[in-house]
Amino acid sequence: MSIRHFLSTQDWSRADLDALLAQAVQFKRAKLGRSLSGRSIALLFFNSSMRTRTSFELGAFQLGGHAIVLQPGKDAWPIEFDAGVVMDGEAEEHIAEVARVLSRYVDLIGVRAFPKFQDWAVDREDRVIRAIAKYASVPVINMETITHPCQELAHIMALQEHFGTTDLRGKKYVLTWTYHPKPLNTAVANSALQIATRYGMDVTLLCPTPEYALDPRYMDFARRNVAENGGSFALSHDIESAYRGAHVVYAKSWGALPYFGRWADEKPIRDAHKHFMVDEAKMALTDHGVFSHCLPLRRNVKATDAVMDSPRCIAIDEAENRLHVQKAVMASLVASC
Repeated sequence: MSIRHFLSTQDWSRADLDALLAQAVQFKRAKLGRSLSGRSIALLFFNSSMRTRTSFELGAFQLGGHAIVLQPGKDAWPIEFDAGVVMDGEAEEHIAEVARVLSRYVDLIGVRAFPKFQDWAVDREDRVIRAIAKYASVPVINMETITHPCQELAHIMALQEHFGTTDLRGKKYVLTWTYHPKPLNTAVANSALQIATRYGMDVTLLCPTPEYALDPRYMDFARRNVAENGGSFALSHDIESAYRGAHVVYAKSWGALPYFGRWADEKPIRDAHKHFMVDEAKMALTDHGVFSHCLPLRRNVKATDAVMDSPRCIAIDEAENRLHVQKAVMASLVASC
């Protein structure tokens, strides 16, 4: 039997995603269950975390399972991922052994591994999680790499709750770049673009200059999703027209891909667009729009205090929903084995 992983929502049908969201709603109503009774998950954190670690550990516990947290290079051996390498450097063991051994111990493996931010041509291959999925004989869950599928589900769940419907077609959705003093991963932006178009919304990707457009892979996913699910997709650099009439504003900062690994050259462009911060004046252009962000968020850098503290901010609801959707993902994958 083939193993089903949760690496990208694009790998799952719309019906499957709807089923996960429906299950998450049930878990939100009754947090305790036995779906993972006697089961375990290894959570591999190559990068720091707060919400992801807490929600996965707690989610496994609430369903009767057990989570084991590992930090390769800190409390576990450094790992090599490339094939055919002479391992005379820092890495002590190869992923071929790590994934296969963990698969003998646990029922699920979660992976959080950010890009190296040196060469996008390499990072876009998502080598870490794909190597683990290649060698693992249990389902692998993406806890954020170059996409963040669990955040996608939590985001859509929060929107469905706010609008009181599972049908989000006809909603104008703005995915806006915001300033950050450091170049960040494009994962959440990639994911937001994927899921918003998957659910048939009219999506505008708002970014300062053409250099901040996302990788063509995700732009193509957006166009394909529109063709299959309705809605629309547009790229804009005009703040006022993008915000006007919007029902949803989703903010995220990310580095410009053409400058990957040359961040000193990118910094003047980024610094020149601090005005992309989400504020009251921009939100006033929307059609009583809601605001959200994946968190963590730097207040008065990415969004103002007034926006974050507004009743129209659903970022906390979205963060809570991480717990429920991840329980649905874990339960679904275990049931499929």
